[in-house]
Amino acid sequence: MAAAGGAESSASGAPICVLVLGMAGSGKTALVQRLIASLHSKNSPPYVINLDPAVYELPFQANIDIRDTVNYKEVMKQYALGPNGGIVTSLNLFATRFDQVMKFIEKRQTASQYVLIDTPGQIEVFTWSASGTIITEALASSFPSVVVYVMDTSRSTNPVTFMSNMLYACSILYKTKLPFIVVMNKTDIIDHSFALEWMQDFEAFQDALSQETSYASNLTRSMSLVLDEFYNSLQVVGVSAVQGTGMDEFFEHLSKAVDEYEREYRPEYERLRKQLERAQKQQQEEQLKSLRRDMGSVAMENSPAVSGSAAESSLGPSELILTRGTLDPEEEEEEAQDSDTDDIDHKVTEESHEEPAFQNFLQEAKLHYLTRSNQ
Repeated sequence: MAAAGGAESSASGAPICVLVLGMAGSGKTALVQRLIASLHSKNSPPYVINLDPAVYELPFQANIDIRDTVNYKEVMKQYALGPNGGIVTSLNLFATRFDQVMKFIEKRQTASQYVLIDTPGQIEVFTWSASGTIITEALASSFPSVVVYVMDTSRSTNPVTFMSNMLYACSILYKTKLPFIVVMNKTDIIDHSFALEWMQDFEAFQDALSQETSYASNLTRSMSLVLDEFYNSLQVVGVSAVQGTGMDEFFEHLSKAVDEYEREYRPEYERLRKQLERAQKQQQEEQLKSLRRDMGSVAMENSPAVSGSAAESSLGPSELILTRGTLDPEEEEEEAQDSDTDDIDHKVTEESHEEPAFQNFLQEAKLHYLTRSNQ
């Protein structure tokens, strides 16, 4: 577990996010279960996140489970979707609240050095969906993140199938732009040495393809030349999720991947973040300048006199608003002397507002009183 400790120190205390991807049936969930057991045995419990809404039962306890937030079957029923469409929609709904997941990870970063993320069985649902990109980029922009591509070794003995797996791994590498580890699982069934030989020796792979005469074999023969550079920089490890073999070697590769993230990927993410901040700041400044121009033009149009406009133009829009309607002391005295309200006879004004009917009522009341007095 010394390699794992090296990964922790290189991450400067930040948890290491491990995104586990792979074809359906390759053993992703079984690998996550084995990683959890291995870390618990070393007194380093990980933070586990399940992103598969369609899984019936998990063989491990997840700290965050998408099934607690989104009901997969209800999504299918409500939106009239099939299985894959239901998974995509469930992930989209969950991605809208992934900022809360990020806060949970930040709170637990002192207690857990690893964050294990188990993805849906249908790899294309997560890899090529908008929600998968949002989740991956959110994690990678804040924490050291590594993509683990799980491959079924027992089903890759055919060179054409092997090449298909490698092409898919290559596409995910360039899609995620993150440190990448290929985990050849199920080595308890068949050793992965044949795959390593095919990746390192071009002639050995051509000999294996010589038995294939289909169009796919010709295409595979051509693609093997293209992927030669991809093989040179690829980290490959053979493990058995059932027996637990290869775990130490996996953590060694994980440590190297984290160092690669800190050395190459983090500076790029920091550059992109600063570039985004500068763009947002520039946009805010342009909007503020535009607002000042608009407010300045409105103030000039509403100005009663052209004189003094030069002095007002030096003021900002907020200052113009605050000073608009305030008067100097001299202007206040002139305003008080010239006030129209001093020329008003309020008594005359009040009497002029008396209704004629009310005056008639007063006269009739006086006559009635005089008549009663004479009697």
